[in-house]
Amino acid sequence: MADLLWDDVSCFFDQGLMGPLPDLRVADASVEDWQAVLDLVEEKGWRCQYSEGETVLPVPRAEAVLSRPADAECPELRVWPAADVLAIFRFHAVDEIDFDVDLRELQGQERLDVFCGFLREIGRRLGKPVLMDPEGGHGHPVLGFDVEVDRVVLLAEPQVR
Repeated sequence: MADLLWDDVSCFFDQGLMGPLPDLRVADASVEDWQAVLDLVEEKGWRCQYSEGETVLPVPRAEAVLSRPADAECPELRVWPAADVLAIFRFHAVDEIDFDVDLRELQGQERLDVFCGFLREIGRRLGKPVLMDPEGGHGHPVLGFDVEVDRVVLLAEPQVR
C-alpha cells in the first residue's frame, strides 16, 4: 500500500507552491549518520556521482568530506534512486543531512511511491525523521518519514485547489 496518495498530496509537488527544489533534511545528524547514508547508497546500488566543484571524484568517507576547510567549495552527491529521479545531497554541516529533489521528476503516483520509498530507506537506516520543507521554508515541513509509524506521512494540510 502507498504511503501517500497522489490525489491527496499533489499540491505539495506543485512548483508554484513549493518552489522547484524543496528542501529535505534529517536534523540532529552526525558524521556516522552521513556515513550511513553513503553506505546505503552503495548497498542499494543507486547510481551516484560525487563532485567538488566541477571535479568528479570517487565517493569518500563522510569524515573526510565533513572535515574539509571551512572555505572549501561545498561538495555534493547526486543520487538516482530510480531512473529520472535525482536527489542532490550537499555537505553543508555535520549536524544536518541536507538534500534537494526536483519536483518536475516527482509527478504522479508511481514517482511519488519511488520518492516515499527513498525517504523510508533513509529514515529507517538512521532511525530519524526525514522532512520536506518548501524551498527556503526551513522549519515548516509538509511531509516526511515518521519513525514511529514507519512510513511517510503528511505534516501539513493540503491546499485546496
